[in-house]
Amino acid sequence: MKAIALERYGSSEDLRLIDLPDPKVAPGEVLVRVKAAGVNPVDWKLAAGYLDPIMEVRFPLISGWDVAGVVERVGFDAGEFAVGDEVFGYVRKDWAQNGTYAELVSAPVRTLARKPAALSWEQAAGAPLAGLTAYQSIKRVGLGKGETVLIHAAAGGVGSLGVQIAVALGARVIGTASERNHGFLRELGAEPVAYGDGLAERVRELAPHGVDAALDFVGDGAVDVSQQLLTKRDRVASITDGEAGAKGGHYVWVRPDAADLAALADLADAGKLTVPVEHALPLAEAAQAWRLSQAGHTRGKIVLTV
Repeated sequence: MKAIALERYGSSEDLRLIDLPDPKVAPGEVLVRVKAAGVNPVDWKLAAGYLDPIMEVRFPLISGWDVAGVVERVGFDAGEFAVGDEVFGYVRKDWAQNGTYAELVSAPVRTLARKPAALSWEQAAGAPLAGLTAYQSIKRVGLGKGETVLIHAAAGGVGSLGVQIAVALGARVIGTASERNHGFLRELGAEPVAYGDGLAERVRELAPHGVDAALDFVGDGAVDVSQQLLTKRDRVASITDGEAGAKGGHYVWVRPDAADLAALADLADAGKLTVPVEHALPLAEAAQAWRLSQAGHTRGKIVLTV
């Protein structure tokens, strides 16, 4: 099979399209013919060695954890799926090596769910990591109907899905974004505010009594600002601030979860969740996809088509 891989830790300049053996399919796994693979900042951070202290990485490393594709072969004791099933998933295994930037990927069934019919292959590939991150953060703060949530970086890949999930739950959403993305947030159902100095005051103009929950998808002091606005300081979840737990909130590291993926698929098929895809590039242009991701100005998702 063809795959995008690195021989050692490196950058976008070190990515190569190479031929590798087809993956083995272990018990509890299925082989997926990849239609599209999602690109996330963690992909190039892992490749640069930033996660080396906490994660086993083996080379050659095929990057990518997000996938949408078709089941081509079923391993032993993997009866959840059959050949021909359309699936999507967050294929994070116990170590990083055989990722989704490839024509084929072997995936544990615990990392997959049936692809929502309402989403294209590209949209489905952009959904798993970002969608699970948003969904699990929302669950962590216990957001409920009628509550007000502040979402930082609401126009980004994770934030834009978090807005839609929160709206589907019946929550009021206030989202931070640059001015150019305010119209986009209104389309998703959020009330936009500009980020930066004076954010707390701008949020209080919209919610004089504060907010019930907050989701930090950006860092840069967002947890501290949120706790100035929260009625209960512990109802903040962050994916960027490793000290969020020590501050009384929650630090969230997304986990593969088939049931959560299925919940996202249900929202999509009910017309309550879509995945904005700003860039869809061929697999061979993975280096350009990383450069776009590193620039940090993408609205929605970047995906690779296979």
